[in-house]
Amino acid sequence: MQLTKDELIEAYRLMKTIREFEEQVHLEFSAGQIPGFVHLYAGEEACAVGVCTHLSREDSIASTHRGHGHCIAKGVDVHGMMAELFGRKTGLCGGKGGSMHVADLDLGMMGANGIVGGGPPLVCGAALAAKRQGKGNVAVAFVGDGGSNQGTTFESLNLAKIWNLPAIFVVENNGYAEATAASYSVGAESIAERGRGFGLPAVQVDGHDFLAVYEAAGEAIERARRGEGPSLLECRLNRFYGHFEGDAQTYRGEDEVKSLREDQDCLLRLSQEATASGEVDPAEFAAIDSEVEALIKDTVEAAKAAPQPDAEDLLTDVYVSY
Repeated sequence: MQLTKDELIEAYRLMKTIREFEEQVHLEFSAGQIPGFVHLYAGEEACAVGVCTHLSREDSIASTHRGHGHCIAKGVDVHGMMAELFGRKTGLCGGKGGSMHVADLDLGMMGANGIVGGGPPLVCGAALAAKRQGKGNVAVAFVGDGGSNQGTTFESLNLAKIWNLPAIFVVENNGYAEATAASYSVGAESIAERGRGFGLPAVQVDGHDFLAVYEAAGEAIERARRGEGPSLLECRLNRFYGHFEGDAQTYRGEDEVKSLREDQDCLLRLSQEATASGEVDPAEFAAIDSEVEALIKDTVEAAKAAPQPDAEDLLTDVYVSY
């Protein structure tokens, strides 16, 4: 699957937006400005963008506790996201969801999820709806290596197969389920093998390589759109921060993160490949960097200036009106 120059630039812009968003959230949380728990996606951007680039507004995704990158890749407004993290009335969920419950159903973003393995069953429902409607839409579940050990995930893989659902299960294997190494907690040699065990086409790719993720995801998504059923994609990647903000990361090796930032940065890899081939001028990427940094700075300033929810807001969004 060949990308045009404009598509490469847009992919880089989305990845840079995720990275800058997360770097700023890290700073603001450290300064005590953001309430609740925060789990950062920095380092994993190639996976979210590589998958979501193939999706339309009508396609659905379900995320994890580490959901900011998926939201941005799906097109969710970054101003609304930042305001939500700050707990402001102008947030996507009125400031009542916070980092782990950001959602935008109008864009097919069914929400970040604090329940490990909670996304795959939701995606089976969304995929069943897509199949019944017959419009060629798909549903994607993002799940971590820890979530891949959950019974909910196994049941969803099986259900998607026997119902031949247009579902794609993307396992973001960053090597740690919180602080437990995947090499210890995952019995199979690869999580992709688990997908094949349920009869799904399944592949493992380098999650630091945007182009590799883009190609593998594109094949799985097109297969689902043709009515050929579910697939599993395992992306091997790394996070640049701890499991949560404040994580001492004593389970990681000395200089592990430093080495990852120097040698496994998916943004650097994409920009270097695009400029080395002559497809994009380095100045164009530099301009995007400046534009994105200004955008994210504006989201922080706007969030800090936005009003808090009112007391009566506690009584809204409790029940669904049919």
